[in-house]
Amino acid sequence: MDPVLLSRLQFAFTTIYHFFFVPLTLGLVWFVAIFETIYVITGNQTYKRLAKFWGKLFLINFAMGVVTGIVMEFQFGMNWATYSRFVGDIFGAPLAIEALLAFFLESTFLGIWIFGWNQLPKGLHAATIWLVALGSTMSALWILIANGFMQDPVGYVINNGRAEMVDFAALVFNPRAWLLFWHTISAGLTTGAFFVLGVSAYHLIRKQNVEEFQSAFRLAAIIGLISAVMVGVAGDFQGRYLREVQPMAAAASEAHWETADPAPFSLVAIFDSTGKREIWSLRIPYALSMLYFWKLEGEVEGIYQLQEEFSAKYGEGDYIPPVALDFWMFRIMVGVGFLLVALGSFALYVSLRHWPEKWMRWLTLMLWAIALPYIANSSGWILTETSRQPWIVYGLLKTQDAMSPNLNIGMLLVTLLGFTSIYAALMVADVYLLVKFAKAGISDAEAESVEPSFVETY
Repeated sequence: MDPVLLSRLQFAFTTIYHFFFVPLTLGLVWFVAIFETIYVITGNQTYKRLAKFWGKLFLINFAMGVVTGIVMEFQFGMNWATYSRFVGDIFGAPLAIEALLAFFLESTFLGIWIFGWNQLPKGLHAATIWLVALGSTMSALWILIANGFMQDPVGYVINNGRAEMVDFAALVFNPRAWLLFWHTISAGLTTGAFFVLGVSAYHLIRKQNVEEFQSAFRLAAIIGLISAVMVGVAGDFQGRYLREVQPMAAAASEAHWETADPAPFSLVAIFDSTGKREIWSLRIPYALSMLYFWKLEGEVEGIYQLQEEFSAKYGEGDYIPPVALDFWMFRIMVGVGFLLVALGSFALYVSLRHWPEKWMRWLTLMLWAIALPYIANSSGWILTETSRQPWIVYGLLKTQDAMSPNLNIGMLLVTLLGFTSIYAALMVADVYLLVKFAKAGISDAEAESVEPSFVETY
């Protein structure tokens, strides 16, 4: 019943729950924009119906993301007031820009898109959903710029026990933030693509609105395969950079205990109950050096040597993160990533081969594959945040020193259980609505609607 642990659990729970909605928002909005743009250019009613159908599902997800995101902001003041005071001068600028520019852009034009179908010219109406997509992407960027400071602090000085910004450009162009952004946007597109693939497969198996869902499936297969590969490429670059700026996090994710050149790669491992001691592992010689340096040599620092270095630099303490958790979160994320590439390739093959009947029964796999990006996204987030421990701001502020004063166990238990209960109810409502509208498909009224052609309208 440690207050630090309870506060971390509460923040982890609310953040993971919120992050369930963020990647789908980031990815699905681009599909809506593409479908409506094709409709505007060609006048093909199929793509208007697709834009409206996926737009409904996007709105349900977006609304839930907004609600859960607001709660996260209060977390900083509730449980982490010391942290908020420490980083307030740094976080103020990117989070203000995110709210006043990106989120306002996103929400304002989303409202215009919802109510402007019959009021705006087609081209102008399509432009509003592109602005929503741009706003969503910018929102992610500014939040990750703030998070990038936690991962790799830059552009600051410490004054009176607080981090104060002295170089806004260094903060904005922090390589760690941009690698996180690349990884997150690619993951969002992957999440959106496999959501579209799964729902489309459901209707194709039942031969409902076949023309519409074949078009959606084909586009999602192309975007899903490309974005899944890009997630892997971004992760590779991020892993190399992580070894430079957070060597302990990199070593923990690989359960690499002793400095070695060349360094072996641990394929699987078994740990004791503490999660910080290895019992057994299966290692591939040279492989870790190959992953980091693209050659069969190269020194990779080990956990034990880094612990000694950090103790000398920052003072006595335990600087080893939960190795077992980080080790398996990394492998779950990577393993799911490879599976997504394989499934994306299969989906593209089926769509390009003109839907051979013998392969159609295997489309059920795509329905179950909707869950895979969520597993990978959550594993990646847990890895990123836990591998940085014991730091909340790397090298500057420890998590145990970042809490609000005067918190007690009773307060933390009540809020933790309260958030858990409310979020569970919201999750049930969200899944119910998504399943209901996804299974309903494109309504007969939408499927039969006829409007003047593109040429006649203009």
